[in-house]
Amino acid sequence: MKDYIEERAVKIASYIIETGATVRQAAKKFGISKSTVHKDCSERLAEINPGLAAEVRRILDVNKAERHIRGGLATREKYLHRAL
Repeated sequence: MKDYIEERAVKIASYIIETGATVRQAAKKFGISKSTVHKDCSERLAEINPGLAAEVRRILDVNKAERHIRGGLATREKYLHRAL
């Protein structure tokens, strides 16, 4: 694996741990695709730093469990603003 990919994976992981960011937020922050963020955090990081990968996995699992709630809130906001 190339050095810049390893560096990027560690930076993304640190960002997610510090901010609790979603995959989508991390992708936007780093200017890469959601698929790349997911691959960096789930596959590549496990080879580089298994401890860091486990921490990120916990946060991403929480985000995944809560995504249906966020979607409902976003829809609610959309229609509240539309009514005005």
